[in-house]
Amino acid sequence: MGFKCGIVGLPNVGKSTLFNALTRSNAAQAANYAFCTIEPNVGRVAVPDPRLQQLAGLVAPQKVIPAAMEFVDIAGLVAGAAAGEGLGNRFLAHIREVDAIAHVVRAFDDRTITHVRDSIDPAADIDTVNTELILADLETADKGLQRAATHSKAGDKQQIHLRDLLAGVRRHLDRGAALRTLALDEGQRHLLKPYCFLTGKPTVYIANVGEDSGNGGGQHRHLRAIEAVAAAENARVVAICASMEQELSELDPADAAQFLAEMGLREPGLNRLIRAGYELLGLHTYFTAGPKEVRAWTVPVGTRAPAAAGVIHSDFEKGFIRAETASFDDYIRHQGEQGAREAGRLRLEGKDYVVHDGDVMHFRFNV
Repeated sequence: MGFKCGIVGLPNVGKSTLFNALTRSNAAQAANYAFCTIEPNVGRVAVPDPRLQQLAGLVAPQKVIPAAMEFVDIAGLVAGAAAGEGLGNRFLAHIREVDAIAHVVRAFDDRTITHVRDSIDPAADIDTVNTELILADLETADKGLQRAATHSKAGDKQQIHLRDLLAGVRRHLDRGAALRTLALDEGQRHLLKPYCFLTGKPTVYIANVGEDSGNGGGQHRHLRAIEAVAAAENARVVAICASMEQELSELDPADAAQFLAEMGLREPGLNRLIRAGYELLGLHTYFTAGPKEVRAWTVPVGTRAPAAAGVIHSDFEKGFIRAETASFDDYIRHQGEQGAREAGRLRLEGKDYVVHDGDVMHFRFNV
C-alpha cells in the first residue's frame, strides 16, 4: 500500500535539497535559481522504527524490511499558478496525486541564496502558496457545484446533499480558508473525495532553518511566524536544516552518529519529518515475524484484521479465517511467538478485530 507525501513550496526554498537528503540520493537537481525542478522526483523512504531491530534480534530473520513512504519533489509554485503562471497547471496536477503535503518554507537569512520575492517573510510565502491552492479549489468547487445543481433539479436527494455540501465548501474557500480547516464528517469527506481538493489534504509545514539556527535572532523569528500560521490551521511544524541534513545523509553510519552526538542530537531531523508525515496521514504499523523476514506493514488507524491481511496479499483478505496476534510488548517480554503462546498472550482474533500499532500478527487463511 503506497502513501505519497508531496514536497511543495515556492521556488528555491530547499525542496530538492530536502528530497535528496530524505532519499539519500541526488535524484533531484538542487540549484540557486527558480524552477530548478520541473518534473516531479519520487523516492521511497524507510519509516524509522527501532522495534524492527528488537524483533529481528529474537527471530534472526534473513531480511528486515521497514515500512516506507513515498515523497514527491514537486516543481515550485509562484503567484498566478492557478491561472497557469510559471509551471502552475502541471504543479497543481502533481499535487492532486499525493495523499498529504509537506510545505517547505524558507526560515533562514542568506543573501547568497535568491528568493523569488527578494525578502524573507515566511507568513507571506505560505500565503502565496495557499492562495493559489485555494483558487484552484474554488474552480473545482464551482464546476462540481454546477453539475450537482443541474442533477439535483430531478429531485435526487444525494445530488441535493452534494449541491449543498459544495456550496458550503465554496463559501469556506471564498473566505480564504483552506478546506482542511472545515469541520466535515466521514460521509461528507467521502462525497468530496473524488474532487481531490488541494487544500483538503493533510499538511505539515517544514521550516527550513539555517545551520546556525541555534543562535536565535532571525532564525527564531521566522520559525515563530510559521508556527503561528500552523497553529491557526491546527497543522504541524517540523524545523529542519535541509542543507545540514543532506550532508549528514552522505556520511557513513559511524560518522553520522558521531556528528549527531557532537551536535547534541539523538537522531536526524529527517526522522522527525518522516514520522510526522506518517502520523499526519493517520497511519500506523503492524509486524510479521518469521525466519524469512521481519517486516513492518503500514495500515490506516482503525483498520480491521482482514483488510490488514490484504495489505500483504489479496488472497489473505479473501480467505481470512483468524489472526494470531500478540502485542509488541508481549512478544518481546516473552521472547517471541512460542513464549507469548505459553504465557497466554497470543490471541486468536477474528474479522472484527481492529489492528493496534505494534501488533505482531500471523494470518490464517484459506482460498
